[in-house]
Amino acid sequence: MSILYCDCFSGISGDMFLAALLDAGLPRDQLEAMLRRLDLPEYESMDVRKVRRGPLEATLLEFHIQGVEHAHHEGEAHEHHHGDEHHHGDEHTHHHHGPPQRNLGDIVQLIERSGLPEPVRHTAKAIFEKLAQAEAKVHGSTVEEVHFHEVGATDSILDIVGAAAALHILGVDQVYSSPLPIGTGHVQTQHGLLPLPVPATLELLQSAHAPVVPSPATKELLTPTGAAILATLARFEQPSMTLQRAGTGAGQREMEWPNVLRVLIGTPAEPPDTHVELETNIDDMNPQLFSPTMSRLFAAGALDVFLTPIYMKKNRPGTRISVIAREQDEQKLADILLRETTTLGVRAKGLRRYEAGREMRRIQTRWGDVAVKFKLLEGIAVQATPEFDDCARLAEANRVPVALVVQEAQVLALSQLRSDSN
Repeated sequence: MSILYCDCFSGISGDMFLAALLDAGLPRDQLEAMLRRLDLPEYESMDVRKVRRGPLEATLLEFHIQGVEHAHHEGEAHEHHHGDEHHHGDEHTHHHHGPPQRNLGDIVQLIERSGLPEPVRHTAKAIFEKLAQAEAKVHGSTVEEVHFHEVGATDSILDIVGAAAALHILGVDQVYSSPLPIGTGHVQTQHGLLPLPVPATLELLQSAHAPVVPSPATKELLTPTGAAILATLARFEQPSMTLQRAGTGAGQREMEWPNVLRVLIGTPAEPPDTHVELETNIDDMNPQLFSPTMSRLFAAGALDVFLTPIYMKKNRPGTRISVIAREQDEQKLADILLRETTTLGVRAKGLRRYEAGREMRRIQTRWGDVAVKFKLLEGIAVQATPEFDDCARLAEANRVPVALVVQEAQVLALSQLRSDSN
């Protein structure tokens, strides 16, 4: 498993994200080959070069788009309107004509027709949908009506599809991000002056419950495209990881500090605890009450509940209740134990759980059909177990021994296993 951490020291834009990944070793030719699959006649070329931002060397990425004179001299930028990417830290508008206007439907079709790998198409569409929802909400419009205007559309498409393609090429399974810096000030757009961060960016951050920190910046640190990538894909926490490579992407302009995005790529230091075991010892409760307690725990999401006879102080016989559960269900299940039993306290400890896949199938016996649980390893069925309750129900209805129904279901399940492996 490969993970990526974005250190958004000076914010993030789509082109900074891609530049940082190129700096970290993303093969440029593979990225370009992916982008060339898009039917974007206005896209001419990709310029990647080393620049300095303060004392640091970083990689800068620019897309050249036909009919558009890129105004990346200090202080000039693209116009921002309905999803346009205007470049990180730039504040004046720059008018241009040429590339077509596209709405979300057009962009989704463009991505679908590209023949890009399915995971790339899926990720890119998810980011664009998130961006369109934010734009529609802040402008009181609908997702279908939002237009990605002028050069911003082409830049955004290249940035977003490029981000999805880059993560696929690098085999990144999970993106993480630092808290995001929020500056103050305003930016000139087709809607007139808008406060920073622009409303669509703010909506994206809100939708992701992103942690934000103050910044002295009076320029745009977070662009809608950069925010959309993180709002769609990132968990806002710093992971424990074994670092394998790092990259530094440059923003389009100089600031009072190095205007860069750093990315760290590696593997999780150890598998995180995803499950918990809750347990409590009881020696003063009517044993008949254990059964309804178990039922409540299972109904509330417990994966397993078991009872162990134990001896407690003064050699009193007691019972330990143990519950295996998903981390997110811990509080709810602990509350049930405290409410339904006589215990005064519940212990909890983290667990790592390795799971085989499972698939339920119906198998036809001579007495009726039985559910069979197939155990899967790497997608291949390796074991099969008939559901006992189904076998017992059929045995009762047909007045035959349960063992006979179980046996026949098992034989039929094994023959399915053999045919699966051939």
